[in-house]
Amino acid sequence: MNLTPSPTLENTTAWRIYNDAKAGIWIDNFDGRWLVQTRDEVFPSFLRSAAPEHARSIYWKPRDRAAKTEPEFVAGERVTERFSVKENDVACWIDFSAGYSSGIFLDQRLNRARVGERCTVGDRVMNTFSYTSVFSVAAAKNGGAITSSLDLSQKYLDWSRENFELNKIDPKTQFFCKGDTFEWLRTFARQGRTFHGVILDPPTFSRNKKNNFRTDRDYADLAKLAAKVVEPGGWLLACANTFRMSYRDFREQVEAGVKNARREIREIGRLPMPPEFTGEDYLKSIWVDFQ
Repeated sequence: MNLTPSPTLENTTAWRIYNDAKAGIWIDNFDGRWLVQTRDEVFPSFLRSAAPEHARSIYWKPRDRAAKTEPEFVAGERVTERFSVKENDVACWIDFSAGYSSGIFLDQRLNRARVGERCTVGDRVMNTFSYTSVFSVAAAKNGGAITSSLDLSQKYLDWSRENFELNKIDPKTQFFCKGDTFEWLRTFARQGRTFHGVILDPPTFSRNKKNNFRTDRDYADLAKLAAKVVEPGGWLLACANTFRMSYRDFREQVEAGVKNARREIREIGRLPMPPEFTGEDYLKSIWVDFQ
């Protein structure tokens, strides 16, 4: 088994260490604590011997189990409480008992770095569907931005504040909005409130009291709402996590949404996933610079 070395040893302690979609085995490394995901309902026995020589802890979760299911302990040290990792010098809390995800989506590492690089001090950046707001922390810490993080869950907004505190950033200097992203975007547009940058990373499917959203069907509507609140000369990072939509179709939806918002694109480009995510073309990312 060939393990992927850390992409930046000095300031990154979490990354996809093994990625084999054909075999149905994926391993995420969180500072020596491995989270193994498999397509099958049986743990790959050859991985048990990896602890303690290669891994401090090994946990396992079949991919088709319910989102709220905690990973099972396999070998090494038991993880009994949350711990922190770093990505491009941005720290975040990891919790193996959290269910759906442990606190960070590692396939967005390069996008978070790009956001930090593009921000300058005082830029207003809105992070929609923010989860634990690692995008927001990267924008604030590495770019000096003032961020607004939007999420339906108070649990994740509290987690977000703790991530800011972990990076020695006072959460009171940032903004947190609980509620539906679509409603917030409409409200900001009515108020004439704009942002230098907007981050869209929606779930593949979501439902609220009024609407159902699917990335492969409705992304143009979301892109339109976002484009309306991007200030002139600003940018939009649009992401879609789905096998069902090709990059070409995704780009067409993003461009259609921007056009329907009556905004002009200065430049648009495709962004790749981190190099260790081989053989899978599920995360589509597009960067849009506006006139």
